[in-house]
Amino acid sequence: MAMTAQRIRDYLNPFMGEDPIQGVRPDDVRAYRVWLERRDLAPRTVRHLLADARCLMNWAVDSSILEHSPFPRRIMPRIQETLPDRLTADEIRAVLAIREPQAFVIRLGLTTGLRWGELCRARAGNLRMGMLEISQTKSGRVRRVPIPAAMVVEISARVGRLVPYGEGSAGSFNKLVRRHSGVGRFHVHQLRHSFACNWIERGGSLPSLQQVLGHASVTTTQHYAKLSDEHVRREAERIATAGML
Repeated sequence: MAMTAQRIRDYLNPFMGEDPIQGVRPDDVRAYRVWLERRDLAPRTVRHLLADARCLMNWAVDSSILEHSPFPRRIMPRIQETLPDRLTADEIRAVLAIREPQAFVIRLGLTTGLRWGELCRARAGNLRMGMLEISQTKSGRVRRVPIPAAMVVEISARVGRLVPYGEGSAGSFNKLVRRHSGVGRFHVHQLRHSFACNWIERGGSLPSLQQVLGHASVTTTQHYAKLSDEHVRREAERIATAGML
């Protein structure tokens, strides 16, 4: 929410000025997109900023400030499809080799797929019968995440909060991991991406992964169904070898 508010202050407010929202027309939104693109912003950033504007206009409709949203259809820029930003096997080994308690945070993220905020709010007392109960989620729903046996032992030996960081300290955690692991591109959300990709590559189903990750739509989860080149290569070698027997 804080990031969205900042984006609105930096982009939407300067463009729209102080004119009332009732005066916004579809052509104004189209002009806003052109204005953003002329600022040499990445297409993904432009898409996020337009999505902020769309949410604001939808809120105005829900609040009876507007009768209809002026946000046009088919205005969102197309984004080049990319593979999930996961860690490689060598990078995982490097980040797991850092000191405690940061290494525990890495292990917890890699084995649960929790978001940073969820990691910071997780408590040892929320572990019940091999499942970690996560509240205050992005969707607003309580979620139960399965925990591997080895991690159950680690969590059971702890009291209180599992992660000694605040929700706003992801940046400092990232810097510490980069410095001590040598993985210069590390960011904590890669733990979630790596967990999801490993789940699919090891035969886990999309519906189960959707539930574990807490996605509202399986369409979001399908992003992780794109296997890594290394996994596809190994599969191709296995099939080719089998065909020669």
